[in-house]
Amino acid sequence: MTQIFLTLLIFVLLVVPFGKYLYNVAEQKTTPGEPVFAFLDNIIYRLCGVDKTAMSWKRYAAALILTNAVMFAAAYLILRLQSIPFLNPNGIAAMPPDLAFNTAISFITNTNLQHYAGENGVSYLSQAAVMTFLMFTSAATGYAACMAFIRGLAGKEKTLGNFYVDVIRVTTRVLLPLSILISVLLLWQGVPQNFSKNITLTTIENKYQDIAMGPVASLESIKHLGTNGGGFFAANSAHPSENPTPLTNIIEMLSMMLLPGACVIVFGRMVFKRRKENKQINSSFAVFGSEGRAVFTAMALLFMALLFMCFYAEHAGNPVLTNLGINQSMGSMEGKEMRFGVDQSALFTVTTTTFTTGSVNNMHDTLTPLGGMSAMLGMMLNAVYGGVGAGLMNMLTYALLAVFLCGLMIGRTPEYLGKKIAGKEMQLVALCLMAHPFVILIFTALAVSTAAGFGSVSNPGFHGLSQMLYEYSSAAANNGSGFAGLYNNTFFWNITTGLAMFFGRFVPIILQLAAAGLLAAQNNAAPSKGALRTNTFMFSIILAVTVVIFAALTFLPVLSLGPIAEHLTLWGRL
Repeated sequence: MTQIFLTLLIFVLLVVPFGKYLYNVAEQKTTPGEPVFAFLDNIIYRLCGVDKTAMSWKRYAAALILTNAVMFAAAYLILRLQSIPFLNPNGIAAMPPDLAFNTAISFITNTNLQHYAGENGVSYLSQAAVMTFLMFTSAATGYAACMAFIRGLAGKEKTLGNFYVDVIRVTTRVLLPLSILISVLLLWQGVPQNFSKNITLTTIENKYQDIAMGPVASLESIKHLGTNGGGFFAANSAHPSENPTPLTNIIEMLSMMLLPGACVIVFGRMVFKRRKENKQINSSFAVFGSEGRAVFTAMALLFMALLFMCFYAEHAGNPVLTNLGINQSMGSMEGKEMRFGVDQSALFTVTTTTFTTGSVNNMHDTLTPLGGMSAMLGMMLNAVYGGVGAGLMNMLTYALLAVFLCGLMIGRTPEYLGKKIAGKEMQLVALCLMAHPFVILIFTALAVSTAAGFGSVSNPGFHGLSQMLYEYSSAAANNGSGFAGLYNNTFFWNITTGLAMFFGRFVPIILQLAAAGLLAAQNNAAPSKGALRTNTFMFSIILAVTVVIFAALTFLPVLSLGPIAEHLTLWGRL
């Protein structure tokens, strides 16, 4: 518990100053090292012919989609041609078409779902030019969309900024410098970084063992910082070459928490700035900003509830083993690294699924039913901090829903941040919130009802449904982790999860940008008398309850057939 408390405390201490820095990046203010960063930016602007004028929501969305389409085509081509001898000392073969399709979509959508074993399925060229490169651009895309959404909610301008400027600035000023720093820390702790061929050694048992090499540290840093997930090795961050020490375990957790938490700080400060400009407040000091504090608190409440569920379930262990006389005083250690134990495994599990990173330091397939359900819920909610930018956008979409529902109950016109929430805005909000569960449940139903889908599960009981449900929850939430017991490198799973990742990523972003465009077109107004206050602890409770009720209405039936039924069976109550 002390380790968990200290890790979360360090997160809060880091996220506040970093949120202020990220706010300056978003608002195009001067940052430390500005001459160097501006020089790099100008080179990129000239090379790419970037027009830096502000964009409407339609132009912003078009730029986002078309840019990612070009990167998808390039990534697919490289994966299909990776068998060439360039940066391929281990002789890795080209990816099959369906797997290349899945992998290219996976990495442009910030999902990093891997239906291949990293150390023997991808060449060093692909690891660097596809995986690592797209980890930067997908994180920057999510950040850019989030900043545009916040500008629509909180700004006075009718435009949402410039997509290319947002992507380039966050890459040069945030992602690249921090990735270099984190890479150095990981190198110090023993994570490899080279382009050498795998080494074959003779063990003390006189057996042969391959030791995988490659550019691991550079991938690991942006993998966590950009909430990308995936891994250089099949075992992911449970592999000692990706996560060798308890210190690297904490570094990786804090890395994936930093940017999503900082985006909430940016939101609070942007709203604070707008209210100060409108002379609605006189204070010159803002850390979170009261609106940001309310959203951050709602996220924290949900995070702690999921952490408690996973922590309690994993410490309770497996009653079947207890009945057989097997001592489980340490809790359920199945599938966990002795280096980290139950506590750090539970924290990593909830962190990676709520911050939608997808990196794992234990095998989620071996979690207890309730422990696995806590991981699923983190992805089903998809708003508890979430990935870079996307989590905050989803939580603010829930905030619009909460304001609308409360407005109906108190007989007031729904307002949020001085903007009226009318019929068109609510139609977009409803479509956006329904898109995520629709993708998960429709594809899960398809997998359950077809031999191609159901034939890949390793456990045909309640746990088999959990395996399929987890896979599509991970894909739709752009998380990328998986229940390792599911054999998913088949044509069916590659195509369906690829579509789930595509729709789960881009449909909500387009709808949210459209809503931001409608809100940006409105004139800012002071909150009317009697309007719901959205900067209080009470609103944090309302927001958290809204998220929980929506999730219960959409996902409780299928969870009852999967992890809940499995839990009741283990304890002899079903």
